[in-house]
Amino acid sequence: MAKTIAILTGGGDCPGLNAVIRGVVRAAVLERGWKVLGIEDGFDGLVGEAGIRELSLDAVRGILPRGGTILGTSNRGNPFSYPMKEGGEVKLVDVSGRVVENFHALSADALVAIGGDGTLKIARRLNELGVPVVGVPKTIDNDLQGTDVTFGYHTAVSIVTEALDRLHTTAESHNRVMVVEVMGRDAGWIALESGIAGSADVILIPEIPYRLDRVCQAIETRRRRGSRFSIVVVAEGAFPAGGEQVVQVGAAENLGVARLGGVAARVAAQIEERMALETRVVVLGHVQRGGTPTHTDRLLGSRFGVKAVEMIEKADFGKMVALRGRSVVSVPIEEAVGALNLVDPQGELVLTAEALGIMMGR
Repeated sequence: MAKTIAILTGGGDCPGLNAVIRGVVRAAVLERGWKVLGIEDGFDGLVGEAGIRELSLDAVRGILPRGGTILGTSNRGNPFSYPMKEGGEVKLVDVSGRVVENFHALSADALVAIGGDGTLKIARRLNELGVPVVGVPKTIDNDLQGTDVTFGYHTAVSIVTEALDRLHTTAESHNRVMVVEVMGRDAGWIALESGIAGSADVILIPEIPYRLDRVCQAIETRRRRGSRFSIVVVAEGAFPAGGEQVVQVGAAENLGVARLGGVAARVAAQIEERMALETRVVVLGHVQRGGTPTHTDRLLGSRFGVKAVEMIEKADFGKMVALRGRSVVSVPIEEAVGALNLVDPQGELVLTAEALGIMMGR
């Protein structure tokens, strides 16, 4: 029997989102003759007057190498805590009932929700309210449990690695310390893997509170050995032992989610003050999210999209697609949102970095 699928992308944008959308559409339309409806701007598209458009084969033609998402996204559209203006003030209101009604008004048989921790938590709750949901894990931070890796992560690490390659030559030319801030929130995967691949000298991650004296000692040791420049990679969520994360906007002012950023500037200022070395700060920011996805993320996104359609065909709802080893499988959404996937401070990857002479801040 022909089905109608609704699909949305939630949370921050990520390389490979369009690959998933394309995978869902082609697997649904070409093989099964189903109809696919794209919901615009994440769950926002189901809160008010639904922003919906049909996704035909023509609609997804040529989008595989494109970054971002053709459907738009929002990382503030939690229908269980939705910002609404009431009496001149913004209040957080539960509009999940409206979302469920608007979904059923589409006469759709299933919802594919592509997103990270926040989006998948929402998807799980909507599934409990009667919306047949299949989740697709997405985040450049690689901080989701239940899957070996998320699409978008490979591209982000590749972008940071290329930036580090470029910074080496200018740092060496001017005998500078370059402090590079990268994304990741509470997980240090991007900083750690790109730092190893990009030959960083110091890597600071949230899982290992750093000691500034050890960082300065590592830089001084390099200078004594004849290397008058250093590359320090800092995850945005890194913080000193006994200290706290650097926050640009507090959770109370940002709908419950603190906006991190600024730790690189703090570390650079402290290094310059203590060591009297010329220091520069590079914040890669959203460049890690944008642009053309790598072949790895295009492939993984395509596989995830096809698997999502297969799960809908089997009525395998309340689950998400996941990469386990070499296979794409379905797992309960609970496995992804129960706890964050964080770097093990005593794990093989950290020990490898240290064996290579990289200071991890401890």
